[in-house]
Amino acid sequence: MSGGGLLSVAQARARILAKVAKDRPVEAVALERALGRTLAVDLAAKRTQPPTAVSAMDGYAVRARDLAELPVKLKQIGESTAGHGFPGSIGPNETVRIFTGAPVPDGCDTILIQENARVEAGLVEPLQSVQSGRHIRAKGIDFAEGEVLLAAGTRLRASNIALAAAMNFAEVVVTRRPRVAILATGDELVRPGATIGADQIVASNSFAIAALVEAAGGEPQDLGIARDDLGALEKGIGGAHAADVLVTLGGASVGDYDLVKPALAGQGMELSFWKIAMRPGKPVIHGRLGDMIILGLPGNPVAAFVAGMVFLVPLVRAHCGDPDAGRDEREPAILGKALRANDSRQDYLRATLRPGEAGLPVATPFEIQDSSLLRILAQSQCLVVREPHAEPAAAGDLCRIIRLGF
Repeated sequence: MSGGGLLSVAQARARILAKVAKDRPVEAVALERALGRTLAVDLAAKRTQPPTAVSAMDGYAVRARDLAELPVKLKQIGESTAGHGFPGSIGPNETVRIFTGAPVPDGCDTILIQENARVEAGLVEPLQSVQSGRHIRAKGIDFAEGEVLLAAGTRLRASNIALAAAMNFAEVVVTRRPRVAILATGDELVRPGATIGADQIVASNSFAIAALVEAAGGEPQDLGIARDDLGALEKGIGGAHAADVLVTLGGASVGDYDLVKPALAGQGMELSFWKIAMRPGKPVIHGRLGDMIILGLPGNPVAAFVAGMVFLVPLVRAHCGDPDAGRDEREPAILGKALRANDSRQDYLRATLRPGEAGLPVATPFEIQDSSLLRILAQSQCLVVREPHAEPAAAGDLCRIIRLGF
């Protein structure tokens, strides 16, 4: 514990991820819909690539020994194109016109590129000798049938999709996307575009959290805005019955109208913790309601976003089957300005990022770090992470950052 008995960020993350079931539901999806999904099983190649030796250049398929002593003229006896190989075999002083990706004919062992050949009346005159094996892609140089090339737990990028297609997979088995229900709370909130009262503000948290969920591989479900009374909150919570995770926004502190925790308790939530030694994002609720994981985030938009980055994103990735969901995503950087000593809470300072002369980026925290300022968050490229009780730091000191890639 730290911060006057508050849970540390590391302890909170560990508890949250420990609640994720190890065996997740899976489904088969068409390859064209698999981008960003997480493989549930290993993929072994269904074929060898390339299935036969092919040319890497446009030119002429030849025997290297025929070019050992120049000048020489070779008789062109046919051609080999991609998808239409030459059916015969090459003999002494013979050649076949060949194109990139075309099968290498029997009898030849190298490719004379077309820039190094003179052609006249069906005869090809090499302008230089070529070593055996030049410009030929050997059979299976990419991969062989039965070879496991994509392991379970891989989050599929565009390059992985291309590889799976080349391995002859039309569909892949992936972990089902976790359903994440999002319930905003507060009498002061209205949706963008709605009529705004004198004492109201536009709700933004649910949009940011939904974007984090989707970017992490989850399926967000907007439950709307619940008013500040137990009945409305209980009704909103009830709308999440089919979700894997329920995220509540706001109402998690200690004010008279912070009713989320009692509303969840009234529905039978098993509380894991409440409050974390971090800034922004101290009032975070974590628990279970049946099989559903509860994550209550703060109402201030920057606090909700930071807590979402630190806790919700790894939670969603763990639900997707990512074996590295809990990895530490901090990286080194150079501090762009001096910072005073930190107190007992772990700080996440919004900062700009620029290239540095020493190979590390330079992170410069904004002067104002108020957790309600979305403009500052939108202008930030990273969070500078300050450990509890960190000593004063000078410009030029090493620091640790989390890039804001979402």
